[in-house]
Amino acid sequence: MTIVVTGGGSGGHITPILAVASDLKQLDATTRIIYIGQRGDKLADLPAADPNIDAVYTVFAGKFRRYHGEGLRQLLDLPTVYKNLRDLFLIVAGTIQSYFLLRKLRPDIIFTRGGFVSVPVAIGGKLNGTAYITHDSDAIPSLANRLIARWAKLHAVALPEEIYPYPIDKTVMVGVPINKKYQVVTADLKRTYRTQLGLTGFDQVVLVTGGGNGAAIVNDIVVANSLALLRARPKLVLLHITGRDLLEKTERAYAAVLTKERMKQVRIEGFVDNLYAYSGAADVIVARGGATNLAEFAVQRKACIIVPTTTGQPWANKNTDELVKRQAVIKLTETQLEQEGRLATVIGELLEKPAQREALESAIGQLAQPNAGLAIAKILLKNGQT
Repeated sequence: MTIVVTGGGSGGHITPILAVASDLKQLDATTRIIYIGQRGDKLADLPAADPNIDAVYTVFAGKFRRYHGEGLRQLLDLPTVYKNLRDLFLIVAGTIQSYFLLRKLRPDIIFTRGGFVSVPVAIGGKLNGTAYITHDSDAIPSLANRLIARWAKLHAVALPEEIYPYPIDKTVMVGVPINKKYQVVTADLKRTYRTQLGLTGFDQVVLVTGGGNGAAIVNDIVVANSLALLRARPKLVLLHITGRDLLEKTERAYAAVLTKERMKQVRIEGFVDNLYAYSGAADVIVARGGATNLAEFAVQRKACIIVPTTTGQPWANKNTDELVKRQAVIKLTETQLEQEGRLATVIGELLEKPAQREALESAIGQLAQPNAGLAIAKILLKNGQT
């Protein structure tokens, strides 16, 4: 059987694809898995390096830029209009590419994970008569998945079926596929991760991540709070994953507020391919509200402070709000964090109050769905045979 998997633009799209690919190979090692990504994707090296992906192709893709909460002002902005028109042509070009590529590959089924590369690939599949299955990790379906929803054979979703705008008889709740290296973190495993990362000289660990591409605002907020946080806790280390393109800027920002001696308490990385070890080593995690990261941290049972983005991604807020209802995370808005020292205070409270931290760990752990990738793999194999 040949299965095409597609999605991209962020680690939140690509890492679930790789998790599903791993489970597919475990169920049937003869399955040929082909990844189709977006030309120029900054994270294209991830599927290319994965041993479960048998071949990688790229096609053109574009996006429709929307700015939630800003009405028509941004839609009528000339640079935005130009980029949307340009990307419309890229979508058309990508659809033509996908049609001929899929005609050559002749897959049995297509798995679309989201990201705008999913649109031309799914349409190309439809034109070739190849069925596809979508997956939504977020509480609000992506625009890409909404555009291709009408022709999908099935919609796999992360949350209860009734909250999605899909026909209920074509929707199945599976969770968010994650790497098998994410597992419940015991005290012994936490110590192992800290040893692997060279953190044995520290008593407390805080991880900051803005997702695969980083988050400039989160980086700035953390840097602004770093002196207050670290000065009060000399045995605390801050692990900060900035995003590849934001690494140098963040390093300069830290250098401007921390002494060389204090910088020994900070580890800065642009991107890591073993995030599970960093999150596993952490006592507290500061992150965006991306569904994939939330699913990963839920399996590890980690206390999280979530700072959802305020523009362009309303699903991040809804993802976080669903967890807040269950007292599984602490949510802090970007506006709240404009208050000087607010983030340092909240992190400090979690570090100093183990009972509060453990309550968050228990609540988020109850929402974990570690077998989502396996469920999707079974669905793909079953539907690829019909």
